[in-house]
Amino acid sequence: MEILNYAFMQRALLAAVLVGITAPAVGIYLVQRRQALMGDGIGHVAMTGVGLGFLLTWSPVWMATLVSVLGAVLMELIRWYGKTRGDIALAMLFYGGMAGGVMFINLAPTGSNANLTSYLFGSLSTVSESDVTAICLLAAFVVLVTLGLRRQLFAVSQDEEFARVTGLPVRALNLLTAVTAAVTVTVAMRVVGLLLVSALMVVPVAAAQQLTRSFAATFAVSVAVGVTVTISGTVTSYYQDVPPGATIVLLTIGAFVLLTALAAPLARRRARAATTALPTADPAECKIPATRGAGDEIGV
Repeated sequence: MEILNYAFMQRALLAAVLVGITAPAVGIYLVQRRQALMGDGIGHVAMTGVGLGFLLTWSPVWMATLVSVLGAVLMELIRWYGKTRGDIALAMLFYGGMAGGVMFINLAPTGSNANLTSYLFGSLSTVSESDVTAICLLAAFVVLVTLGLRRQLFAVSQDEEFARVTGLPVRALNLLTAVTAAVTVTVAMRVVGLLLVSALMVVPVAAAQQLTRSFAATFAVSVAVGVTVTISGTVTSYYQDVPPGATIVLLTIGAFVLLTALAAPLARRRARAATTALPTADPAECKIPATRGAGDEIGV
């Protein structure tokens, strides 16, 4: 294939595959926890890290990772302790992160709004070898956490109180989930962009839930959808000269619509199968007794 003859496209495709794996792998826990927009908030905070990276002439990916992790931990602390004014604190954190990113990148000698745009919406041609190295290391961490601790993370995502009763370290696992989500945002920002990464974390999971019933099946299908749309979006972006992040997100939404359409007849078929599997006659213990005679004693 012609596309594989270019080094920048090889790097972009590798990054796309890793993003397609990691984003849904974390997103499935966020969806279970009803924190679908957490990735969007972390993306706003990561903008400050990108700006600081340019200002301090350090890797924007690693700096964004550091700032995102700190922001994710702060978000969890606000969720625990900021019961009354937590929403205001989160709003200030998100918008402050965005404003900080714009300010720092404009103060940087080598920074510009064009640099920031590539991180906000993704850019194939700017994925460097150092970016790929960072993405591979960060993606390995995400995969190890989401697969190695899947039972514990799922238990906490389903019911924190039950998980606490069983002896699981709920707060530590919540923090680990937030940190993993922050790492995933920085993994995806070079391909999808900071402002669109949340869609890739949530929509493939929602699409998989249309067809699957178990956690393992949902996990597998959502990752398959993620990898398919990221590769397809990257290839489409190269041949059609369209933005990669927007293309990937639109393909993800298209996959959701397609799987939803396929799920309707499948649900009807399952309902018919369940109906035909029901016993045709009531069990003996469920039969209504015959009408008693006038002389019969009730309750004997």
